[in-house]
Amino acid sequence: MRTTITVALCLAAATGAGLTAVSAKPADTKAAKPTAAKPSAIATPAASAVNRDILHVQVILDHLGFSPGMLDGKPGQSMTAALKGFQEARGLPITGEADAATLVTLKQYAAWRPTKTLALTQDVLAGPYYPDIPKREDEQAKLPALGYRTPMEKLSEMFHTAPDTLIALNPGGKLEVGQQLVFPNALPTSRNYDPKLKPEWRQTLTLLNVDANEPKAASIEVTRTGKVLRVLDEAGKLVAQFQVTTGSEHDPLPIGSWKINAVDTNPKFHFNPKLFWDAKPGEKAAMLPAGPNGPVGVVWLDLNKEHYGIHGTPSPENIGRTESHGCVRLANWNAARLAMMVKPGTPVVFKE
Repeated sequence: MRTTITVALCLAAATGAGLTAVSAKPADTKAAKPTAAKPSAIATPAASAVNRDILHVQVILDHLGFSPGMLDGKPGQSMTAALKGFQEARGLPITGEADAATLVTLKQYAAWRPTKTLALTQDVLAGPYYPDIPKREDEQAKLPALGYRTPMEKLSEMFHTAPDTLIALNPGGKLEVGQQLVFPNALPTSRNYDPKLKPEWRQTLTLLNVDANEPKAASIEVTRTGKVLRVLDEAGKLVAQFQVTTGSEHDPLPIGSWKINAVDTNPKFHFNPKLFWDAKPGEKAAMLPAGPNGPVGVVWLDLNKEHYGIHGTPSPENIGRTESHGCVRLANWNAARLAMMVKPGTPVVFKE
């Protein structure tokens, strides 16, 4: 049975930012109407070229379940955390750097090339799109879905990257059917998803390039200071790790032992302003439609602590860099991947 989320403490401190290279400003008072995709040119890159050596390391780590965050060819805190997790799992010195010993171990996966050149299809570019998602939740509730704003935003999520990276990889390219573009290699090794999964969820997994073959979680740890979610097997070995956003001064991460009650995929969101300390005067309760740009993204892992959960986000670029209303937030592609690893009853420990 499908559940509807009532979440007290899980919106981003700053919401509404999407991943669009050509974005319209969100409207404040009128619900946006969905639009179809139109051919458009990719802007001239303003940033430096993508470092393919760094991107190659990121792609391998991403395939192995140690997410470096955005596949963007840039060093940073998310890549450092991913390297530390991988090094721990493989019994290597934990340096957080792509040092000689780590590169030797990664070399066996070199067949996962850093990029893939793919032709855009009608299905990939298909909308509908919502370029003017309102800021107010009561106006968002009038939309049929909280879908992607633009084709560029959709493509960025599909390939676990940011618009700037796609722009840098494809100067002068066009978002039109038949155009060949270069993408970070986020393609899964298998899409043989369990046929028992809901068709719309299998579609989401396909869209986000989530691999059908994932390790099973015996337990999960979330560390507040490390800003990571760790997936452990029956032996207590680290088998996957994701960068997360956890809590804030107003709504700290609830330290302690919990468990997953349910997995709700492509969830709706019940916004109740009475439950939010920073709700604006006059805001009304609203049922928000499902979609990747919804407050909890594409999946909600409900915990046995009321109003708390682990979930996706409409703003993956902010993971590990902003605060939350107490919940644990991941990029949509990582939240979807985690959902493939857990089940109701999976223990979850929140640690300092």
